[in-house]
Amino acid sequence: MILSKRDVYILYSLLLLVYVCGLFIPVMENDSAQHATMAMRMYLKNDFWNIYKGTQDYLDKPHVHFWLAALSFKIFGIYDWAYRIPALLFTFMGAYCTNKLAVHFYGKKINHIAALIFLAAQAVILSNHDVRTDAVLTGATILAVYNFVKYLDSGNLKNILLGFLGLAIGFGTKGQLAVFVCGVIMLVHVIYARKWNYVFSWKLLLGVFAYALFISPILYAYYLQFDLHPEKVFLGKNNISGVRFILWDQSFNRLTATGHQQNSPDYFFFFHTILWAFLPWPLLMYTGLFVNIKKGITQKFRKIKSFELMSSLGVLLVLLVISTSKFKLPHYLNSLFSLMAILVVSYLWQLHSEHKVKTLKRWANFQIGLFSFLSLFVLTLSFYAFPLKNMFVVFGILVILFLLIYFLIKVKAEPFRKLIVASVGFMILINFTLNAQFYPNLLQYQSGIPATKIIQEHHVAKKDLFLLDGLWSWSLNFYTHEILETIPLDKVAEDLKPGQWLYIDEKSNQELKKSGVVWTKEYELEHYRITMLKPAFLNPKTRHKKLSKRYLVIK
Repeated sequence: MILSKRDVYILYSLLLLVYVCGLFIPVMENDSAQHATMAMRMYLKNDFWNIYKGTQDYLDKPHVHFWLAALSFKIFGIYDWAYRIPALLFTFMGAYCTNKLAVHFYGKKINHIAALIFLAAQAVILSNHDVRTDAVLTGATILAVYNFVKYLDSGNLKNILLGFLGLAIGFGTKGQLAVFVCGVIMLVHVIYARKWNYVFSWKLLLGVFAYALFISPILYAYYLQFDLHPEKVFLGKNNISGVRFILWDQSFNRLTATGHQQNSPDYFFFFHTILWAFLPWPLLMYTGLFVNIKKGITQKFRKIKSFELMSSLGVLLVLLVISTSKFKLPHYLNSLFSLMAILVVSYLWQLHSEHKVKTLKRWANFQIGLFSFLSLFVLTLSFYAFPLKNMFVVFGILVILFLLIYFLIKVKAEPFRKLIVASVGFMILINFTLNAQFYPNLLQYQSGIPATKIIQEHHVAKKDLFLLDGLWSWSLNFYTHEILETIPLDKVAEDLKPGQWLYIDEKSNQELKKSGVVWTKEYELEHYRITMLKPAFLNPKTRHKKLSKRYLVIK
């Protein structure tokens, strides 16, 4: 085995520390806090069939992510860490399936490497504290791919059923994206590996039937919320079929930006997004992509032992198709990261098997040099931007640094092992700093967080707390455990009663004061859109220039 047992235990333990720290970061506006609030509503209202965004019907994403979060609330209570538990479990399952699939293709000597590569990827770590649908989608997708590959090798009925279960969970989380990714990946594998014997089989038909059963609760939920209510208006339209939407319209709406604002005409958007989202592995991944496809071409796509094209050609085909979409977001890539991890393993294993020690050494030195610089940058930025409030952070950083330096200086490691341990180690250092120091301080400028603390200190009754209409604060809803009522600006003077509280922005506050409204108490809150970080905000000396004001006011 390339990695020692000690390497594996230490790296998994430190990665677990990073992920656990991420569990306790406050929920982030907009999507993460919004989704947490939507799942909370399911739990509070005991209504698992209908999805609402605030008071409006929600059509965009199916139910599984919200069901899992609501179930977690039912078991553990309404906490930010409880919201994140399903994402974490699916991420760990994804790492397990990624490792099993890599070992299936390349043998036990590379055991654990693909899982570590996957778990250390920046966007994978990010998706477990800025939780949307992507962590569940990613775990479900690789569960499906792994079991489909096993089925094509063995014809085992259990694998085909598990494969379609994973596919159904992926579909129920984000629609047809999981089906498309699995379809392209498996088509490439079937064609290259000549695995047609189990494709034309009654077992596959049984699997398709099982898939239809697995997704039927999703279709039924959409039928109840939309098809049975043609009078409902969504985005200016009525007579909406929820079943048609999730089976067909959703995917094509995103490709054509129908119902969405076209946000990126850049056909290379996903290719350069990988450069940060798949850190620390993007250059290794792109090199492996080129090397694997070139090898397939030079071998005229003949079957070769310990070689596959699904993680290279399959991934490339998916990237090319989704790059034509007029509506692009970075997290559309997440479901490919498991396969990219296997691609990195395949490339490094090929170098190791061919005794290309110099190339491996160059890669190891490049990774160590680049991520030493990035780690220094993140540490400097985190402690410059925000004051230290917890000595646990310093202790954790010192322990990680000691282990990393000890390994790099004292341990005489083969370059393959050195590359993996150092790359994962630096990502642990970077993300422990972010999760324990940077994000907890940053989130205090999301005004719903400090507002909640004030509300809790004063034991404000939920019936006496209101939001200004159009000024949703999902984190305020979530941490008060209530879908708060809203009041239009022109109704505040007459509808808000003495002693009741209102969350409001600065412009609206000034307008109300000019109209004669008087507050008995006013709490000023610093506010910033924390997902749009600017250098001037990160600089404590100029931060005040970028902050806006929100207020908690009492009539």
